Amino acid sequence: MDTDGILGLMRETADEVINPRFRALDEDDISHKSAPWDLVTVADTEAEAYLTKRLQSAFPDALVVGEESIFEHPEKRKLLPNADHAFIIDPIDGTRNFVRGRIQHGVMVAETRGGITTRGWIWQPQTERAYVAERGAGARLNGEPIVRPKSDRLPRGASSKESMHGFTADGALSPVVWSQFACAFDYPAVLHGDIDFMYYTSMHPWDHLAGSLMVTENGGVSRTMDGLAYSVLSCSKGLLVANDALVWMTAQQNWPAARRDAEAPSLTVN
Repeated sequence: MDTDGILGLMRETADEVINPRFRALDEDDISHKSAPWDLVTVADTEAEAYLTKRLQSAFPDALVVGEESIFEHPEKRKLLPNADHAFIIDPIDGTRNFVRGRIQHGVMVAETRGGITTRGWIWQPQTERAYVAERGAGARLNGEPIVRPKSDRLPRGASSKESMHGFTADGALSPVVWSQFACAFDYPAVLHGDIDFMYYTSMHPWDHLAGSLMVTENGGVSRTMDGLAYSVLSCSKGLLVANDALVWMTAQQNWPAARRDAEAPSLTVN
């Protein structure tokens, strides 16, 4: 199945499973996972099952895993780095937004071969924007190359971490602003130059593989705070994504709170 075909499966999944439940969830349709803020809905689980079945049918020899299946079976996470061919699904990225009736949610899929990300997709059902990247072939929005406009303003960053907000680094960076609380919208914001860098504390592959490929294919960088390129193997604490290497270096060197996070013990890969 080609790249457009997989995008079609994602759109089909949204049309059949996700969109009918948008702003129509019952209380019983929502539950918590490991923390009160870590929500999962019936739409998440059904969308993942729907897309998994179709990808597995199209690629019978591939490993197909998603956020919800890894939560139920953490050992599956360890299979990804050594898989010859794998697909990683985030059935609804931005579940909290979805629950609150906000349009900032999306379906994300990444493909890896031998642990290297080769293709990535983001489908935003409510905006009908499709972001696609293929390794070595650039990133596209609805089939067109993404051109980031030049800007003379100071680099501007975003984070979902409250302690980062209001930060300025000796005038080198402008204040950090709020994340959209959905990687399916944060990564496009970096691609389009709405923000210049984004800091994350989580390293989950379903959140970052697709978007990181898009950013790097568009001339940016996605690296852990110790300077290593983000991949399915990454387990350091702290991921910094930027639209160019100079912005990344400036943020990495001058962001005290982020540097403290990076110096904390590494996360254990489940």
